[in-house]
Amino acid sequence: MSTLLQINSSVFSTGGQSSQLADHYVATWKKNNPGAKVVTRDLAADEIPHLGGATVGAFFTPAEARNDAQKAAIALSDQLVAEVQEADTIVIGAPMYNFGVPSVLKAWFDHIARAGVTFRYTENGPVGLLTGKKVVVFSTRGGLYAGTAADLETAFIRQFLGFVGITDVSFIYAEALAYGEDKKAEAMKAALAEAEKLAA
Repeated sequence: MSTLLQINSSVFSTGGQSSQLADHYVATWKKNNPGAKVVTRDLAADEIPHLGGATVGAFFTPAEARNDAQKAAIALSDQLVAEVQEADTIVIGAPMYNFGVPSVLKAWFDHIARAGVTFRYTENGPVGLLTGKKVVVFSTRGGLYAGTAADLETAFIRQFLGFVGITDVSFIYAEALAYGEDKKAEAMKAALAEAEKLAA
């Protein structure tokens, strides 16, 4: 059975434009994959805490040596990693905030970057362990950034996912959303059509 993991990171939760695009993709995907499992994480409704010393310390402590406090500190990360490991397809709603990803999405990335679990270091450099997965990213922007040096978001997401072994990554953009209602409607319509086509 196929499993899809949906991550929404808009501060507006399900009302965010990136969430709406991701929802449309997932709804179309579900029609084409009857019986498939969908897991949804809304990072506005269920915010992921930023890494602290206790969690990082637990990361670097061998599993068999962790005390109860360290096990508690790492429990959420373990759950997030398990969700990613189980997923065949990952859909990320990623609005661009101040040229980058939302801080809650960065926190989610930080919790799944686990040496020895989602990647490992070798004599030839790091090797990602989350292979064989497909990721679709819906990026919404107020301005026009795709393909320019100001688009730090795309480069970061692609770099991070590649680091943990995920190289099948598609980006769908809805840009110029702050350029008036006509531009916004046009961009969202085009992105929705692209999402439907990609989910077919």
